[in-house]
Amino acid sequence: MSDVHPTAIVDDGARLGAGVRIGPYSTVGPEVTLADGVSLHGHVVVTGRTMVGANTEVFPFATIGSPPQDKKFAGEDSELTIGADNVIREHVTMNPGTDGGGGVTRIGNGGLFMVGAHVAHDCQVGDQVILVNNVTLGGHVVVQDHAIVGGLSGVHQFVRIGQHAMVGGMSAVESDVIPYGSVMGNRAYLSGLNIVGLKRRGFARERIHALRNAYRLLFAAEGTMQERLADVAEMFADNPLVMDIVAFIRADSSRALCQPKNGRGG
Repeated sequence: MSDVHPTAIVDDGARLGAGVRIGPYSTVGPEVTLADGVSLHGHVVVTGRTMVGANTEVFPFATIGSPPQDKKFAGEDSELTIGADNVIREHVTMNPGTDGGGGVTRIGNGGLFMVGAHVAHDCQVGDQVILVNNVTLGGHVVVQDHAIVGGLSGVHQFVRIGQHAMVGGMSAVESDVIPYGSVMGNRAYLSGLNIVGLKRRGFARERIHALRNAYRLLFAAEGTMQERLADVAEMFADNPLVMDIVAFIRADSSRALCQPKNGRGG
């Protein structure tokens, strides 16, 4: 059974799982699916072709699934898929995809989206991601698992943020951020590795030490990036953290790579 407040407006076409709670003055559209245990506090709007995963909690005045803020959007069918166990705080907005980006915006599991965060059309957000207050993701942004984006930061369209990366508060990110990297500033530069985050998540000291050595070689002054990348890939072939960075850099991207401010590693 679902618990729907009498002032809420839930379309007959909406699909509600077991134990769904919908608070006062919330609105749920006809193509919405709320999985088991979803909780919508008062004044939440969920619309469009939107699926919200199990046990996700959405706080007041969040608007989920409204049409993309993209002038090329022509009303085509598109989706917003949100995973399980997310916390979506007040005034968060999330938009579905567009034809130009594959038609689907995806949010993983276990994320925390703090007050006023925005996830634009066609974004792909991984598991256990944290967007702090008023973070803005432009269209087509990729944020990999366990990344954290600090408050009041803006991320340019098509930027990729690697797994376990940290973006400092009030950053303007216009270039790709390597996995395990730490960036900050306007425009954001690579300030080193997210050592604090790696330690907190229990990465072995030996792995972190090797990652530091690889980072210094990768962003050294000598040679080209491609030469240094090949050297690092050969030297650290048995270190999965380093190879995550190598694969990330080698992958196709329309954005440049975020570099250290002084042109070399720290």
